[in-house]
Amino acid sequence: MDIQIRDRLMEYWEKYFPNTELPLAFFYSTTPEVPPAKTPSGHRCIFADINKVRKGESLAFHKDNIGCWGGQKYAGYRSGITSTFPYFLSCGIEGELEGERYKKDPELVKEMMDGFPEVKAGDKSLVFKRWDKLTENDRPEVVICYAKPDAISGLFMLANYDRPGNNNVISTMGSGCSQTILYPYLEKEKEEQKAFLGMFDPSARPFIQENLLSFATPYDRFVQMVKNMDESFLITKTWDTISNRMKKNTT
Repeated sequence: MDIQIRDRLMEYWEKYFPNTELPLAFFYSTTPEVPPAKTPSGHRCIFADINKVRKGESLAFHKDNIGCWGGQKYAGYRSGITSTFPYFLSCGIEGELEGERYKKDPELVKEMMDGFPEVKAGDKSLVFKRWDKLTENDRPEVVICYAKPDAISGLFMLANYDRPGNNNVISTMGSGCSQTILYPYLEKEKEEQKAFLGMFDPSARPFIQENLLSFATPYDRFVQMVKNMDESFLITKTWDTISNRMKKNTT
């Protein structure tokens, strides 16, 4: 990683996005240099561990220490779906399985999951670090920002600043981990990379503050956004008004 980019972002972050927590980055590695997340004894949402990363603890994940089926799947450690998954995501099975009711019926789930994209992580670990913990030996692949609406609006506009059209930031139906891990990771292989708004999944939202959403995009795209910051709308009086409001808002 280019350490100058790391340090430039931290300078700009404090300047343009005050009181906004630093972004996270993740990448896959066969030789992770950080400790593994604790192996759960039962079900545990991956965002419970990512919260530790947000506080500065770097962690590595693999198939054995991600404590939920969805996290394993969308991080690349499980393929396909179980026979009961369409019922789990919809109406459930009376007396056997409680449904999350995010789709009206199992057929809609099956249609959504037909051809659903996948990542193949193999024997690689998924390494999460907070931005200030990245080193020159790291090769970040995706950047995730957890932010309030004012900061999200700035990231949204910045992702559109140097691109034609009006759909350079999108959102997809799916779990919190598909919106922040799977889709942004797959996007890095595309020529015109998009950013993704996320954390709309009610099952994942208890693990973040009620006033936050996520903004995730491939690392290369984020670097270009950083390079554009000091010539964009962020230097205008309009953004000064919003930035000053962020400075006062510490809740």
